[in-house]
Amino acid sequence: MPVGRTQAVALLGLQGAIVEIEADYSSQLPKFILIGLPDAALGEARDRVLAAAANSGFELPSRRLTVNLSPAALPKQGSGFDLGIALATLAAAGVVRAESIARAVHLGELGLDGRLRPIAGILPAVSAAAGAGFDIVMVPTGNAAEAELVPGIRVVAVASLREAAIWHGAEFEPIDVEPILPAHPEEPAHEELDLADVIGNGDAVEALVVAAAGGHHAFLLGPPGSGKTMLAARLPGILPDLDAAAALEVSSIRSLCGLPVGQSLITRPPLESPHHTATAAALIGGGSKQIRPGAAARASGGVLFLDEAPEFNSSVLDALRQPLESGVISIHRANAVAHFPGRFQLILAANPCPCGQYGARDSECTCTPTARRRYLGRLSGPLLDRIDIQFRVQRITSAQLKLASDGGQLTSAVARERVAIARARAAERLDGTPWNVNSQVPGFWLRGPHARLGSVVTATIDRALERGGITMRGYDRVLRVGWTLADLEGTDSPTADHIGRALYLRKALSS
Repeated sequence: MPVGRTQAVALLGLQGAIVEIEADYSSQLPKFILIGLPDAALGEARDRVLAAAANSGFELPSRRLTVNLSPAALPKQGSGFDLGIALATLAAAGVVRAESIARAVHLGELGLDGRLRPIAGILPAVSAAAGAGFDIVMVPTGNAAEAELVPGIRVVAVASLREAAIWHGAEFEPIDVEPILPAHPEEPAHEELDLADVIGNGDAVEALVVAAAGGHHAFLLGPPGSGKTMLAARLPGILPDLDAAAALEVSSIRSLCGLPVGQSLITRPPLESPHHTATAAALIGGGSKQIRPGAAARASGGVLFLDEAPEFNSSVLDALRQPLESGVISIHRANAVAHFPGRFQLILAANPCPCGQYGARDSECTCTPTARRRYLGRLSGPLLDRIDIQFRVQRITSAQLKLASDGGQLTSAVARERVAIARARAAERLDGTPWNVNSQVPGFWLRGPHARLGSVVTATIDRALERGGITMRGYDRVLRVGWTLADLEGTDSPTADHIGRALYLRKALSS
């Protein structure tokens, strides 16, 4: 009998590798052997494939069947290989055409009745197949809409193993079955949050616009009720739509997490706000057997908001330090390394002390100086050094409330237009470089001949650096914010005033 060959995809992070599935019958006692480093879920494919084939009307030879997943050293996880294994087995038995299954990639989990169940991660898997040069992918009916989001590839949706075999040349009568659709939980309706809802905090709103325009991380410090959470929740609304590559990336991460993607790619920046009891694995990602993305990866392209930041475990917060610098989340395990995108905007919010009233104009703090230092000391210096904007937010007064009732607040639509114009200026200036927003530009480029500023312009931060007020990393980050302020005001390069305001935005907590 011939060896049946087809392909599936093994996902490691968002990266997919083509796996060749080989099936061969030999003249020995009946047995189903699956080799090629499968995990426990994949190892159980033996029983699913045999039961699905029998219940679909296929009679397999009573001989020894060996299925090999190649490359053998690549870890393979999950049940998405079921369809490929079943079709390779049928090709080895002469039921389907071997040349037909060899030119397609097959993804899907089999039920015992032969129906195909949708799987998570179909979008990055189909993208990997397209990137490897395949133009035909067979998927469960429940995954068809998501798979069709990948351009330039033919998606064949099938509801059962029998239907898949008929498509590949099996001479059987089709039987209508009810396809299994993904059981996604119903998500709450998206509520548009407008920046105009924030009243009496003009400086904080302007700092938020600066953060959005340059993609800068921000730390908001203030007493309860000052509007920190309200500000952070409105940041995604003033960010521009995702470009095609970022939309595919965000949608792929969502697919990998088993969340609904919809009929089109996600074009709005996501917002992730994990609870302060989150572990490092929940925030960054992890897993002993199957590596899954965490909240930071799901926030890539959008905003990661950590409310009550000092309440997080210090080791959990410090795990963000590497992604904040590189924009990539790398999770290492003994047998594999998974990479996820980590280009998110980090927004930290914190009270100034355990009771929350330190510095408030209308309340008295009951905390000791030691308690206050210990509370904010949970945020490590190296982490805060990576935050471009550090701003103090105050409660509004009744006078501010009355002034705000007259209108004139900045709306999200107007702010988003300002942000889009500033980002367009930055992208034009950075054309030909790997970066497109100011927060991504490294210090050596800002201080090099391409963007070097005069000593008169940088005099303020030069003195701060000499006196130890900022580190070299802080120096570069002030320059980035200065360029963003210049882009917002439409000037060709930052002035001394822009650099001074940028330094204030970074040192406002100590002023």
